[in-house]
Amino acid sequence: MLKIGVLGLQGAVREHIRSIEASGAEGIVVKKVEQLAALDGLILPGGESTTMRRLVDRYGFMEPLREFGRQGKPMFGTCAGLIMLANHIVGYDEPHIGLMDITVERNSFGRQRESFETNLSVEGIADSYTAVFIRAPHIVSVGEGTEVLAEYEGRIVAARDRNFLACSFHPELTDDHSITKYFVQMAEQAKLTHV
Repeated sequence: MLKIGVLGLQGAVREHIRSIEASGAEGIVVKKVEQLAALDGLILPGGESTTMRRLVDRYGFMEPLREFGRQGKPMFGTCAGLIMLANHIVGYDEPHIGLMDITVERNSFGRQRESFETNLSVEGIADSYTAVFIRAPHIVSVGEGTEVLAEYEGRIVAARDRNFLACSFHPELTDDHSITKYFVQMAEQAKLTHV
């Protein structure tokens, strides 16, 4: 069975585990760097990107996370996780993990009370997907090889770059597991090509 980790330092971890299990893989809460070696894929959950960055640094995760992605293992960033993966953040000199060829802007859909749900068409995944946005970032631009998977009111809210998947919304907060399933399939394919 595929093992998909969820970085368990902060954010909606349990909900992601539930979605991974509903998608036919084993979900593992990752709190130690040593756990990364056993994983086929890793989800960086929502939460608060500045706090997440502090915890990633405190527990020595930064280089191991970069190495994980460089090995071709799939990583999926949702909301704050998207900010963590981006190689450019508007208004900041330095990215966090910086592996995905996208530029993001934080809190571009307003504050917590401006959270909302909307139906999106997600390329290759779902024609109508209920997306939950909570203080969400958005993708300002994507690099040459990066595929835009969904847009909302002219803003990019989901994209894929090689083994990296990212979205502005929270797929773990709905009962539609199609995006998590898509990520599990990415991990399956990566495992087959790296055996």
